[in-house]
Amino acid sequence: MTEGTTSTAAEGADTLTRLEQEGEIAADYLEGLLDIADLDGDIDMDVEADRASVSIISDSAGRDLQKLVGRDGEVLEALQELTRLAVHRETGDRSRLMLDIAEYRAKKRAELSELGAKAAAEAKSSGEPVKLDPMTPFERKVVHDAVKAAGLNSESEGEEPQRFVVVLPA
Repeated sequence: MTEGTTSTAAEGADTLTRLEQEGEIAADYLEGLLDIADLDGDIDMDVEADRASVSIISDSAGRDLQKLVGRDGEVLEALQELTRLAVHRETGDRSRLMLDIAEYRAKKRAELSELGAKAAAEAKSSGEPVKLDPMTPFERKVVHDAVKAAGLNSESEGEEPQRFVVVLPA
């Protein structure tokens, strides 16, 4: 092993350790929140795509957890920001942590991937750009990834909260 390879491996291990620490801090914060709200849920932690990922899941139908998702994921977005702030307070570093509750984001990701693939197919067949409805940054990222997987390019246009994806023909 060369010195550069050893250094890269050590940096990767340090990054994984840091992301696992973020997940632990977030899990502690969210457990406290669940206790205060008197809600049942299990917390699952992982590291995905160079970011900590924390999910709150329930064995029951998850009706109680839907309160933490809110309409169109608005409460989930707010809780994610609060959780990121809690991690920042403990570590001093900005967190890119992703929070999912009751598999809302997982289901949304599947729907958006399908939307991106359909928009890419439409742009390929028509030869015209396809403009999609405004989306959150998370939603746009998933669509961009799906369009890229379909072999096309896309870009975001507009200003928040009306920012949207445009799928470009080949």
